[in-house]
Amino acid sequence: MTKKLLTIILVFFSSLQSVAQSADNATHISAGEITTVFEALGDTIDQQIRIVDIGDDINIAVGILRRAGTRTEGEAINAIIHHRVTEVYYVLSGSGVLVTGGEQSNAQEFPDTTTAVMELIGPSGSRTVVNGQVQTISPGDIVVIPAGVPHGFRHIQDQVTYLSIRVDPDQTLPTGYIHPVLQN
Repeated sequence: MTKKLLTIILVFFSSLQSVAQSADNATHISAGEITTVFEALGDTIDQQIRIVDIGDDINIAVGILRRAGTRTEGEAINAIIHHRVTEVYYVLSGSGVLVTGGEQSNAQEFPDTTTAVMELIGPSGSRTVVNGQVQTISPGDIVVIPAGVPHGFRHIQDQVTYLSIRVDPDQTLPTGYIHPVLQN
């Protein structure tokens, strides 16, 4: 097994227990912290809870996302692609039709100076995607989206809320980040 695959497996099991392994200790992310950051989402869809250095120059970021109802007509969807960060979704509530992979066009890169790139997702961009893998996700489901795979929702009936565990093997995200509402 490769180092990255072992990291993804570690993240998967750690996320089920809300614990991210650190280089010299464990970092506990409590249900209360997740709820506090979720309640601070406001009009945003994505907030990082913590970013932890797990050693070997690898970060694990844990965030919470909430996406409201959408419907995309036709085959093409607007997707996001993360160039260096792998995401593992754990669906908490709601459901949606997620599209991954596919044929890409209309590539646009996000500026490196945006908060999303610097704190949430690392170097990324958007793409128009057709002919991707279509799957309905719902509470309890886990989806692993490797770096370089475009992904986006085709349909969200009401809302979907999920944890995103981000494997950052190049430490492009700020090591030691703690969401401001959690800082004393």
